[in-house]
Amino acid sequence: MLSRIRIERISPATEPAALEYLSQAPYDNVFLNYLVRFDRAPAARQNLVVAVEDSRIAGVAYFGRQLVLACEPHALAAFADHAKRHCGDRMIVGPRSTVRAFWDLVRAWHSRPRLVRDRQLVMAIDRNRLRPYPCNVTVRRARNDEWGAVVESSAQMIEHELAYDPRRTSPDFVPTVREMIERDRWWVGESDGQLCFFCSVGPWCDRTAQLQGVWTPPELRGRGLATASLAAICDRLLETSPTLSLHVNDFNAPAIALYRRVGFEHASDYQTMLF
Repeated sequence: MLSRIRIERISPATEPAALEYLSQAPYDNVFLNYLVRFDRAPAARQNLVVAVEDSRIAGVAYFGRQLVLACEPHALAAFADHAKRHCGDRMIVGPRSTVRAFWDLVRAWHSRPRLVRDRQLVMAIDRNRLRPYPCNVTVRRARNDEWGAVVESSAQMIEHELAYDPRRTSPDFVPTVREMIERDRWWVGESDGQLCFFCSVGPWCDRTAQLQGVWTPPELRGRGLATASLAAICDRLLETSPTLSLHVNDFNAPAIALYRRVGFEHASDYQTMLF
């Protein structure tokens, strides 16, 4: 089976078929879909590959600082063989069953993960599922002069979810956050003149936009501010995107409860391995 599948760099000729393949699971594949559609940087294009089987696409993957997979089970061996040419990936990310099967193929030679988030719920919402919410907060896009608070909230969220502080390990973390604020991709909730909620719009495609960086300062929890803020932000974003989606660790019961109160429903399972 491996001999029939070849891994090749994505090209204008294979882009349409790759996007069609990714569209079969829009919530799982929104990051890869976004890269294929919008990221024209040479580094990104060099790291985007497709598995081609008899002129059809059997998978798409990104071999950058993170390895992101979307493929049919019988294409995993070809991607695993291709992975031997790449070193230094900080994480492996993808649908839970895909990552598990891929890891079984590479674990003999790959470095050991320092942390595994075994099950991350992929949750989604549309206009019909959005529940009524209280109007006791103001939501808006973050201002440039609020970048310090946004950086702090984002770093705390990542440390809580993935057990590392990006300010210490990623030199481009702060500049990236500031750029996202300038591009109007970071949202905040405000109550009584105080920022009470943070989230950002990450990758998107024609079917969904992925929310990231969801965070409520611990001292402001338990007041309904997160529910009102997230619901109001979803209300605004659903004006331009048919659905919204996000990932959450299965052990984060308070966050899952928040998402369900707003109207998010479980769509699939993800897994992340960090190195």
